[in-house]
Amino acid sequence: MLKQSLQHKLLQKLSPQQIQLMKLLQVPTIELEQRIKEEMESNPALDEGVDKEEEEEREWEEDNETSEAQEEFDFSDYLDDDTPSYKLSARNKGADDDEKAVPFISGSTFRDRLEQQLSLRANTDRQEMLAKTIIGNLDDDGYLRRDIENICDDLAFSQNIHTTVEELNDALSIVQNLDPAGVGGRSLQECLLLQLKRKDDHYPSVRLAQEIIENFFDSFTKKHYDRILKRLEISDEDLKIAIGEITKLNPKPGNSGQDSSKIIDHIVPDFIVTTEDNELKLTLNSRNAPELHVSNQYKEMMKGYAAAKKTNKKQKEAMMFVKQKIDSAKWFIDAIKQRQQTLLLTMNAIMDFQEEYFLTGDETKINPMILKDIAEIVNLDISTISRVANSKYVQTPYGTFLLKSFFSESLSTESGEEVSTRQVKRILQDSIANEDKKKPLTDEKLAKLLKDKGYQIARRTVAKYREQLNIPVARLRKQL
Repeated sequence: MLKQSLQHKLLQKLSPQQIQLMKLLQVPTIELEQRIKEEMESNPALDEGVDKEEEEEREWEEDNETSEAQEEFDFSDYLDDDTPSYKLSARNKGADDDEKAVPFISGSTFRDRLEQQLSLRANTDRQEMLAKTIIGNLDDDGYLRRDIENICDDLAFSQNIHTTVEELNDALSIVQNLDPAGVGGRSLQECLLLQLKRKDDHYPSVRLAQEIIENFFDSFTKKHYDRILKRLEISDEDLKIAIGEITKLNPKPGNSGQDSSKIIDHIVPDFIVTTEDNELKLTLNSRNAPELHVSNQYKEMMKGYAAAKKTNKKQKEAMMFVKQKIDSAKWFIDAIKQRQQTLLLTMNAIMDFQEEYFLTGDETKINPMILKDIAEIVNLDISTISRVANSKYVQTPYGTFLLKSFFSESLSTESGEEVSTRQVKRILQDSIANEDKKKPLTDEKLAKLLKDKGYQIARRTVAKYREQLNIPVARLRKQL
């Protein structure tokens, strides 16, 4: 049974302008430039550069308020228009259409260079074809991660080419003899062995390195050097020289041909902090503060429509379009300005909170600071502070850092003083950097070392901090 009823609901919704601001707050400097470019392409009413006719715009707005056209056509009406959004937009693609950009590359790829070598190595066309199939199955590191049996099945089902595992293994041997050495390995162990076999085995260190990788690979990777010394009956010096040969090898031979096309990420700081006469100065990167204004051409168009005494349906539709574009441009400009204000407000609060660090550069001077601390200072929501901190960089006299790195939990010392966990991590880093590499410090010894310095930290907490710093356990830090 259908029934109609009238209900009152209290809902909290974000306006399109608020959503736009939240999205702009989130993006870093480089993405902001791209976002502005996209907005200018989609909205012809938005221009970049200094607006030389700002006073004329004010005069036009004042005149427009009392114009006859305004009386006949209320431009604010469309802001609350009930027209569904789908009637004001065009979509020529279905929801399931997958739009993909096709990248253009220059030069030859890693696999192209391997295939170019095949013509000199393969004896028959069939052998060359099978070798190319194997090259196509290599990953970016140059390894063959797929089983030969599966490749054999793929050829039979997809290309109706019947072959055997033995025939594919022969083709794999051809690929493994191509340059760079180590390509086509099915594991790290095989990859290293392929490279060692290319070396001159007249040298005892090369022969010893081959034996270690072939017969004691597990002990080598886990740095159980005592087992290797005992089994091979060699001296520490011999083992050290052999390990030196192994460490010269390339564990990812496929990447050796990709240096020319490697993407290098350049960090563009959003803030610049400098010190003058023991005082901190904060500036916003100029790329974060572009000069944007409403197109003068669109202003003139609106002047023309406003001056017209009579307007027909088409002219009103044109006015609607122009007004929408101008308002959209104004919203975007306001959002950019609010973004700048929010960034400066947040960074000023962080700079005041961590003033001692920014003046000295001493990481042990960093105070414990969480998102809530800054949110309360600037009277903004924690989610807003999080958006600012997660993707913004600050350039200081001591380096360029992610803003998020200045936030840390607090930790109490024996004296009751609260210190930042980052300070503890710094002590851990320094202690591990200065340890005896023949007898690295275990987590228990590191915990005792911190306890002697007044930091009451459990061993499992030390292990957690060590993992966050990407430092391996003591056994894997051992060196001869």
